[in-house]
Amino acid sequence: MTAFVTDFLPTPIGPVPQVATSPSAQDRMGTLFARIGFTRNQYQVSPGLYAVGHPASDAPFLVTANYKLSFDALRFNLDGVDAWLLVIDTRGINVWCAAGKGTFSTEEVIFSVEQTGIKEINKRPTLILPQLAATGVCALKVEKGCGVRALFGPILTRDLPQFLQENTATEEMRCVTFTMRERAVLIPVELYLLFRPFGLFALAAFLFSGIGPDIFSFSHAWQRGLVFMQATILGLFSGSFLVPILLPWLYGRQFWVKGLWPGLVLGALFAAGRAGQSTLLEQLALFLLITTISSYQGMHFTGCTPFTSLSGVDYEMRRGIPFQMLLLMVGFMLWISAPFI
Repeated sequence: MTAFVTDFLPTPIGPVPQVATSPSAQDRMGTLFARIGFTRNQYQVSPGLYAVGHPASDAPFLVTANYKLSFDALRFNLDGVDAWLLVIDTRGINVWCAAGKGTFSTEEVIFSVEQTGIKEINKRPTLILPQLAATGVCALKVEKGCGVRALFGPILTRDLPQFLQENTATEEMRCVTFTMRERAVLIPVELYLLFRPFGLFALAAFLFSGIGPDIFSFSHAWQRGLVFMQATILGLFSGSFLVPILLPWLYGRQFWVKGLWPGLVLGALFAAGRAGQSTLLEQLALFLLITTISSYQGMHFTGCTPFTSLSGVDYEMRRGIPFQMLLLMVGFMLWISAPFI
């Protein structure tokens, strides 16, 4: 039996798992690994019907994704609440992303209602949908498709107890936030996703750093390659850490533009610090490298907030990537050509 299941409730459709509303040590460890990125793609629960407390037949049916962090965020905010949890098969993707990708959809909600047989528990149940699913689910079509009334609840699960008591959401419950804490929690997984491409990039950096008038020099590959990697790490730190932390204070609306500024500052400082140790061309190449990586990593955060839509992400990437490619190519050519001049 899954650790978060505490008991089973007898219902007309058979035993329904009753789940805990407080995190266990295993839940905390799982959250940590998922936040870092180790288990991000496999952290899911089985779709179906669950219960918190001792819900009666007329208790609300709260809908969520089968991504474990989404499921946990819901149940951990329902202490003292009696409710049913209808978990949709979103292929282990969180509510907001699944709605955008089409796996948290009107059709999937209707399918889950029919498959679980919740109308045998309550012939006229009311589904409470997460508001962040609104891009993928039409409440009217759900009712038309399976005869079940559907309402959109608040954005944050912590507001659900108040929502259920008052049967309405305040304006604050409908507003999206992207606070420093919400931004900072994304940093570990962004860094984790870099491991594989970083290794390949490092290999290429050392190889190209050894090219010179002697065709190839291992000592140059090591010495210049280390400097190149220091600049790369500084660019990653700038784009993956400084950009999300300083986001509201960085100039520009698009994230790739915001990512430029800390990269420009750190790039200029690093290049200036290499005076007397590297040529002017190498200093300029390192400056462009840090700035480009910072902008690219900063652009990643455009897909981490509901402030931007799918079309907005596409719009930004079509403008940011060509500019970043141009900077990277110029910097790369300067770095390769520097030993020959």
